[in-house]
Amino acid sequence: MADPELVRFTLDNGLRVVLAPDATAPVVGVSVHYDVGFRSEPEGRTGFAHLFEHLMFQGSESLEKLAHFRYVQSSGGSFNGSTHPDYTDYFEVLPAAALERALFLEADRMRAPKLTQENLANQIDVVKEEIRLNVLNRPYGGFPWITLPPVLYSTFPNAHNGYGGFEDLEQATLDDCAAFFDTYYSPANAVLTVAGDFTVEQARELIEKHFGDVPHRPAPERPSFAEPAPEGELRGEQIDPHAPLPAVGVGYRMPDPINDLDAYLANLVLAGVLTDGDGSRLQQRLVHREPLVVDIGAGAGLFGPFEARDPDTFTITAIHPHEVSTEQVLAALDEELEKLAATPPEDQELKKVTARWAASLHSEHDKLVSRTLALGSFELLYGDASLVYRLAEKMSGVTAEAVSAAAKALRPDSRAVLVVRPGNGASGSSDQEGTEQ
Repeated sequence: MADPELVRFTLDNGLRVVLAPDATAPVVGVSVHYDVGFRSEPEGRTGFAHLFEHLMFQGSESLEKLAHFRYVQSSGGSFNGSTHPDYTDYFEVLPAAALERALFLEADRMRAPKLTQENLANQIDVVKEEIRLNVLNRPYGGFPWITLPPVLYSTFPNAHNGYGGFEDLEQATLDDCAAFFDTYYSPANAVLTVAGDFTVEQARELIEKHFGDVPHRPAPERPSFAEPAPEGELRGEQIDPHAPLPAVGVGYRMPDPINDLDAYLANLVLAGVLTDGDGSRLQQRLVHREPLVVDIGAGAGLFGPFEARDPDTFTITAIHPHEVSTEQVLAALDEELEKLAATPPEDQELKKVTARWAASLHSEHDKLVSRTLALGSFELLYGDASLVYRLAEKMSGVTAEAVSAAAKALRPDSRAVLVVRPGNGASGSSDQEGTEQ
């Protein structure tokens, strides 16, 4: 089956555009991905990328506060935004007749969001409340995506708290906001995606009308966030006053998601072999046969797969009874990885996992909002939106030998181990989780 039609072009101001027409339902999805995430925020301003995402919903130089909300919702649409390690996205899903409204709204705030002291102070308070709700007052809040990176990584971009510390958030200034916008929120640093019920000619005309006069600013040079892999096991400990049981998080460096995609996909399949479903290896051994844990999971990417450039992280997390030690959990984990490294999974076991992955990808991309966001993020990260349509086939092609090689690379002498202990001590840090508007 041929890939669905995609049209890609670039405006004179540098804005990259992806069009994915689909007339099966009278709806459209519009997204804008900016090539900036929390790994790019300045040192001393943790959480700034997410804070700025909030500010983009606070009006513009031509629209009052809450106008964006009102225009989308009155059209019968929905909208949101989210901050990731290497990009920030904004989207609307509306009836097809409202396509121009969505394009106008995104172009309007790309041109000039309303950056005021009142808006900044208000959104700092909103983000702080979000942090309290999602992390500080929640068991295992921020575990592992906030708490594990400082153990595995040593550089600020990779190790710091992307949700932000209260002190850093409170020190954010309007000058910081203006500089961040001028540096990263230019059309040349963004991808606009339109998917759904429209004609290519109609969309081109409307995009040129609304985005064509957004002033060009050069895209910033994207830094490398590379750092050496650990040369030994790294250990850290966290006291969680709300956790009812101990937990352990294990982090390993993964193959480059962009430049070594096949090896990266093998890690996704490995995660499925280990913990996907009741019959998976770690579920069977650690939950049912021995039982050492009450919950266990494995995954590629701290936020999930395909959300970051290199370096990215393979995680295994477990919650276990008080009487079970961290070392018991790690020993069982290492034994299972050694078995996989020595003997590739059987064909039936492999096909079960790859079939689930393929079905999940097809199901996810059948949703217009998910497809719109995936096309935009793949164009931004991989330079190829069409890869979205080939992922399921590539996943199905992962071999047992590749999964075995992925398991072999998860070595005890090159990993981070974070131990979470229940306790009544103050949490002490502003380690927080989540990045959605």
